[in-house]
Amino acid sequence: MTALTAEWTAGLYLLAAVCFILALKGLSSPRTARRGNLIGAAGAVIAVATVFLSVRLDNLPWIIAAILVGSAIAAPVSRRVKMTQMPQLVALFNGVGGGAAAIVAILELAHAESPWSGLAIAFTILIGAVSFAGSAVTFAKLQELISTRPLIFPGQRWVMILVLAGAVTSGGFVVATGSLLPALLLLGLGLLSGLLLVLPVGGADVPIVISLLNAFTGLAVAASGLVLGNVLLLVAGTLVGASGTILTRAMAAAMGRSVSGIIFGAFKGGSTAGSTMISERPVRSVSAEDVAILLGYAQRVVVVPGYGLAVAQAQHTMAELATVLGEKGIEVVFGIHPVAGRMPGHMNVLLAEANVSYEVLREMDEVNPQFKTTDVVLVVGANDVVNPAAKTSPGSPIYGMPILNVSEARQVVFLKRSMRPGFAGIENELLYESQTTLLFGDAKESLTRILGAVKAL
Repeated sequence: MTALTAEWTAGLYLLAAVCFILALKGLSSPRTARRGNLIGAAGAVIAVATVFLSVRLDNLPWIIAAILVGSAIAAPVSRRVKMTQMPQLVALFNGVGGGAAAIVAILELAHAESPWSGLAIAFTILIGAVSFAGSAVTFAKLQELISTRPLIFPGQRWVMILVLAGAVTSGGFVVATGSLLPALLLLGLGLLSGLLLVLPVGGADVPIVISLLNAFTGLAVAASGLVLGNVLLLVAGTLVGASGTILTRAMAAAMGRSVSGIIFGAFKGGSTAGSTMISERPVRSVSAEDVAILLGYAQRVVVVPGYGLAVAQAQHTMAELATVLGEKGIEVVFGIHPVAGRMPGHMNVLLAEANVSYEVLREMDEVNPQFKTTDVVLVVGANDVVNPAAKTSPGSPIYGMPILNVSEARQVVFLKRSMRPGFAGIENELLYESQTTLLFGDAKESLTRILGAVKAL
């Protein structure tokens, strides 16, 4: 006997589904993102509580133990993770979701009652395994446990084709026989497919692949909803799959590339990863006091934040500098590239953490026409998103990617640790232009010195 009737269960599932939809809507804007997150969490609580109250659970102690162990791991990890490590955490969470869906599908194999159920199980095992293995590789690349450059070997394309053919064949046996052995073989081939799919991806393409794998996990969860006969899993998985697909296409468009080119480009030598060699050409370096003078006598300043700002945890110092300049009558805005950082919205979240007003955040299409009338552009930790090679060098791996046109400003100041290339692994010719100067050092320390010099003007 369960505590909830079928009608109450359906109503609570509907309420949870509405919460998930409202959460996605809220997350579409920085202004409503926090509220959207809370609504989504409330929907998840409603969904879990409904399961406990509507289903007869035979292994309740094990279920509760698993929840406690997972919570004990997740709570401290989520609180301690740095903003620079957030993409890695997203990749891990995504992979766990795909792996869980695959395991559930294998456990439900014995209860398959029709070929359609077997097909849903085979699909869930394959896609869940691909998502798990692929997400593990993206985590390793972003954490720099393995090279961020494409990892390829001779004949990799044919190996990939053979593995996929084997996976399809194994899936056919799963549907036809419902046996455990072909299901386990399908799981192994799915894991291998995930590795072979993501290892050749390099450079700035990795965050886009995370989004694509997120869509894969959504599809696996939706299919597991069919396997378990759970409408809420079907709805939630479909939402994740659809939103992940839309986000992947949007990010690929922001990179000026196709999704197929990102995934399969390395097989043809087209992945976003270039030479990591550093040029010995001279650049113009300046002191913090020189930068302060440029900023202090400007009328309009555009700040372009990047991953280096997150690494240095310099967002609060940057926000204070913008406030001080604003008090001196200088217009300061932030130019945000869609793929700045390591994940969509990375810079928005970082600046929101420092209480930077949404009113001074400018998207790429809005800020680009304004660079011609900008006195100083302060590039803090960004490189690839302002690299003119995307427009001028057809042979460049980022050629065709829309960029922030900072080269059109009167003065460009880069805050960099060194001359090391950006995540895409290619040099930025803008560093050697006459209007460009560089301030070397940790971004937080450099901004602190600039802030002190601006206050002294």
